Amino acid sequence: MQNVRKLGEDTWYIGANDRKISLFEGVYPLENGISYNSYVILDEKTVLMDTADEAVSRIFMENLAGVLNGRALDIIVINHMEPDHCAALGLVLQKYPEAKLFGTMQVKNLIAQFHGTDVTDRFTAVKENDTLSTGRHQLRFFTAPMVHWPEVMVTYDETDHVLYSADAFGLFGALSGNLYADTCSLWTEGLSEARRYYTNIVGRYGMQVQALLKKASALDISMICPLHGPVIRRDFGYYIDLYDKWSRYAYEDNAVAIFYGSIYGGTENACEILAAHLAEKGIRDIRLYDVARTHFSYLVAEAFRCQALVFAAPTKDAALFPPMELLLTEIKHKGLAGRTVGLIENGSWGPMAGKLMGAYFENLKDIDMLSKTVTIRSAMNEAGREELAAMAEEIAGKLLP
Repeated sequence: MQNVRKLGEDTWYIGANDRKISLFEGVYPLENGISYNSYVILDEKTVLMDTADEAVSRIFMENLAGVLNGRALDIIVINHMEPDHCAALGLVLQKYPEAKLFGTMQVKNLIAQFHGTDVTDRFTAVKENDTLSTGRHQLRFFTAPMVHWPEVMVTYDETDHVLYSADAFGLFGALSGNLYADTCSLWTEGLSEARRYYTNIVGRYGMQVQALLKKASALDISMICPLHGPVIRRDFGYYIDLYDKWSRYAYEDNAVAIFYGSIYGGTENACEILAAHLAEKGIRDIRLYDVARTHFSYLVAEAFRCQALVFAAPTKDAALFPPMELLLTEIKHKGLAGRTVGLIENGSWGPMAGKLMGAYFENLKDIDMLSKTVTIRSAMNEAGREELAAMAEEIAGKLLP
């Protein structure tokens, strides 16, 4: 039996949730699953906005058939061809062979690659600002390349002022009955999952997100329908402001995150001492993270949130502690900018971690490196404590008024 929700006079939500998935894209841990959103417009011509992941394809196809209620499917708009949104496309093409497809030029090639199907005779490549009339509704298409794949576009319904935003404004987490963002806490109490989704999935493409936000700012929007997470129908400024900050790599909080790796406890102890010094200086809400025990996706999100970041690691096999190396690789890959960064290294006979960690920040923009790397030889001593106190003083001077 289908499980669908009415969004407007003739628009419907037909998405589905996957609570069994443990890793999104085979990498990112999911504590509460994820939603795969899809939408239908029942106009003079029927329109399907994207499909769904293979894991929910059965319920998705039931939802689609239930909403159509015997009508043919006339149009499929493909905003994003990633398999979590288009794995079920092959089933839709088989069941509705007369349906016409609309998407950017790259979409046609991706359909052939993923589904082995040549859709040339039923595919229309759309360009920036192209329109499509379906009867009462007038759809306008805006390209959004690299948000977060090159073929991405968004679709704006000029009639109902609805923006079908592809992966933009999505988040991790399944929906639990409450379809709208203002009726659940996924974007407030659960903001960390929205931030983690953005920073890890879209975070590298800040410039492209800024371009999309500029296009969206010119639209009269009454609803944002993303491909993951709840539908947004009010307080648009809150969501746009977050995306604006994240895509400009502007920090959200005047806060300090300390990321450490520790083999025998010496480096961890140093970070605890630094945190105590920071607290005594008046810094609030300090966060310490063991990089070997916290998935890097959570740490990347914290790096986007906080103004000051401290990285502390031992030297291992004349190289960098592996979990720290992974974190710094991800931070560099995302192009994080505009942060205050401090380094703490540990080495019993040949400390190299400071130099190795510092190299990751050499080509990042507007990184304010603290004046001195703190070096620990095996375990803390009084000289090290004084250096940590000086580091705390320098950080406080940059964060506090």
